[in-house]
Amino acid sequence: MLIMNNKLYIAMLLLPVLAACNDDFLNVPSRTALSTAIYFQTQSDFEQGINGAYAPLRNMYCNGSGAWVMGELRSDNTTYKYNPNDRGTIAAEFIKDFLEDPTSGIISHKYVINYDIISRANHLLEPIDGVDFDAKVKNNIKGQALFLRALAYLDLVQYFGSVPLHLKPVKTLEETALPLSSPEDIYRQIIEDAEQAVALLPDKATQEPGRATSGAAKMLLGHVYILQKRWAEAESVLKGINGYELLDYADVFDPNRKNHAESVFEIQYKEGNEGFASNFFYIFLVQPITAEEVSAVTGITEVARTVEGYNIPTPDIIAAYEAGDVRKDASVGTLTAHGRPYPYIKKYCHAHALTNNTNDNWPVYRYSEVLLFIAEALNEQQDKGSEALTYLNRVRNRAGLGNSEASGQEAIREAIFKERRVELAFENKRWPDLVRSDKAEEVMKAYGARVKANPQAYYFPEGITVAPAAYTDIRTLFPIPSSETSLRPQY
Repeated sequence: MLIMNNKLYIAMLLLPVLAACNDDFLNVPSRTALSTAIYFQTQSDFEQGINGAYAPLRNMYCNGSGAWVMGELRSDNTTYKYNPNDRGTIAAEFIKDFLEDPTSGIISHKYVINYDIISRANHLLEPIDGVDFDAKVKNNIKGQALFLRALAYLDLVQYFGSVPLHLKPVKTLEETALPLSSPEDIYRQIIEDAEQAVALLPDKATQEPGRATSGAAKMLLGHVYILQKRWAEAESVLKGINGYELLDYADVFDPNRKNHAESVFEIQYKEGNEGFASNFFYIFLVQPITAEEVSAVTGITEVARTVEGYNIPTPDIIAAYEAGDVRKDASVGTLTAHGRPYPYIKKYCHAHALTNNTNDNWPVYRYSEVLLFIAEALNEQQDKGSEALTYLNRVRNRAGLGNSEASGQEAIREAIFKERRVELAFENKRWPDLVRSDKAEEVMKAYGARVKANPQAYYFPEGITVAPAAYTDIRTLFPIPSSETSLRPQY
């Protein structure tokens, strides 16, 4: 499993532009930092460098990250447990209620980390062809760097739209301030990077577990074609993803089965004291909650948690599961917090030894999503609805459900998106799906009306509800962080 050790991380910190994290998305090299040309001279240097390029992903998906706040909490799948006694940790509330502004640290977090990944990939890609070492290893490293850069730009374009397109290392102050590129140009570059990655990367059977593969690059490429409604191209590339299979649903998230046959790409975490652990279960706890109530779920010695709970499953997502769907029990559990029952995200709750220190990976792409994307691509083409249902039903049947009874393109389209909602619940897919299906405003305004009509059903204390302005302006893109626009007026 790919877990970068401390020595490799320290090595990456020697790279220019990567010396430290701050609010600026690209750092100017220190006069005392090693240059790329000096550092990257051997195969080992590039191997350490590509390990470092994966590292920001752990921070992207864990803690108070933009990944789950902007991808899941923003939607009708999850919400927060309002805590009137602790108002110091409420930044995610504004994202949920459509009240955020460009000063949001959560928005900045996602933006900065994506450019950190891009910078690290660029620092590898620029010198690699000029250094002589094993061609097979070189192609693998290049493919991984291209995949990571494409993944980061796909995240940026989906959430921010027009962003600067950096394709080489930043070496001067002037180079940090590129103009915004259009989404069309960003997508064009993602496709180019993904196509190269497909050609360069080994398949899952021969790649080191946890790293990008040709299958992951094909999935990313197919994802872009889906977003661009290039249905025939999406069908072709997605049908070329081989070597994967569906597992029993609960097994998909079992930390003892990481990088399994259904996993196309997942973010790697490691329980322990090395600094690589995940903590999703604890972030998503209803709070306040006593130590004993947490221990009742985890079975280990816990501490009380008294701030605000986030990513709590809504009544809406719970109602979305059909009777007999095994995914519901695998995804949503019930716990007691201060004597009252609440739902919690169960798919990231597994045995571990220490509080706030878990071994769960985060799934980015799974084979079930490949099948659902194929179904979508087929259904959007003329006279392929029946074939689309065969792919949709593979996912349904694994969940213990019978074949879909949908008939006709519009009904099948709706069935596919409903299936995506429950199959991929709490994996940061719901908000992007609402946006690309042009349902964001309709769904979230209706959701907001339900919250305002009955706030206690959405975990608000008696007498408290959302702000009057909540859910009135359903913006589908997030603003570029003010930390960037204040330095670059052209944005």
